[in-house]
Amino acid sequence: MSLRKQSYRPNLPDLMELCAINYMLALKLLANREQVGEVREFSIAEQLQYAITVKEVTKYTSLISIEQKQVFNSETLTQLLAPKMIIRLYHDAQAAEVVSSQAIRNIKPKYHYPNELMHLPDEKLQVNAFLKEWLQVCLTHGQASVKSPSVPSE
Repeated sequence: MSLRKQSYRPNLPDLMELCAINYMLALKLLANREQVGEVREFSIAEQLQYAITVKEVTKYTSLISIEQKQVFNSETLTQLLAPKMIIRLYHDAQAAEVVSSQAIRNIKPKYHYPNELMHLPDEKLQVNAFLKEWLQVCLTHGQASVKSPSVPSE
């Protein structure tokens, strides 16, 4: 019997299912309409808010950011605890995928562990699962306000 630990293997069907759930949740929060510059803010508690901003809209995809906004007295603590993600919505595939989280861009499906930045072997799956939790919290506990981009008057 070998005691060698098996290497992590990404499970594409699980990741795609998670991305499909995230897409559905994101569309609910965006009220199925996206306009570049629109910001939806969700108040969860007095010192905890989330903001979803529409960054880009094309025929088949949209790009949104979601960030946690907290009100703290210490600027250092605020910077430390303010997660931010960039999410690409693929309308034709009906999937939403985290493309950037914190300072990590182009999250790989698998990382060798340990690694220099201490990413988990299943970092991509974990980040998308975290997005799902964020979206669910906004839907179940959030009170929303919408700020539309200003339209120049003619």
